[in-house]
Amino acid sequence: MDVLGAALGAFFSPAFSAWGSPVSWAEVTGFVLALGMVWFNIRVNALAWPLAITSSAVYALLFRESGLYGEAALQLVFIAVAGWGWWEWLHGRQSDGSALRVRYLGARGRAVAIALTLAAWPTLALLLARHTDSAVPWLDAFPTVASLAGQWLLARQYVENWPAWVVVNIVSVGLFAWKALWLTMLLYALFAVLAAFGWRHWARRAASAQAA
Repeated sequence: MDVLGAALGAFFSPAFSAWGSPVSWAEVTGFVLALGMVWFNIRVNALAWPLAITSSAVYALLFRESGLYGEAALQLVFIAVAGWGWWEWLHGRQSDGSALRVRYLGARGRAVAIALTLAAWPTLALLLARHTDSAVPWLDAFPTVASLAGQWLLARQYVENWPAWVVVNIVSVGLFAWKALWLTMLLYALFAVLAAFGWRHWARRAASAQAA
């Protein structure tokens, strides 16, 4: 346990400072892994999923240390969902039995996804408010539930995952700025830009597949 404690202590020790706040080695590691994950997601490369599992494990520890319990719990869910998403990208099938391909969810599916997200948001926010010491339960809860929707859409290769991530990442920038997680704030700002790029790239890919 002493060795583990020392290792965790070193992992959370400052690597450098930004805007007057320390940036830990854990945050640096998560930053690099998460950028690689998004890049492989844009390229529809299944290597994104093991990177997602590893980066989520790092961020679960980091967010717990920062008191962002909704975000910390979300990372654990992400690990499980990433395992499923990895299998889906390698072996998943569409409703017609063909292999997964990049495509649109459709108007009805979008409406259901939005409705479920908006219904889950206050539920989680109230749980965080009552059962944790989170100072921002509503701001913590929204990206948590919206990210779950985004992960499902991504795992099933729906183009709509990217606008979902644009919204999640913009909200998260404010959340992490409030917690002075400056490198993570920068990461999510980059995520928002990359999500817009991924949206465009996948939209073109879906159009090409439909025309083929």
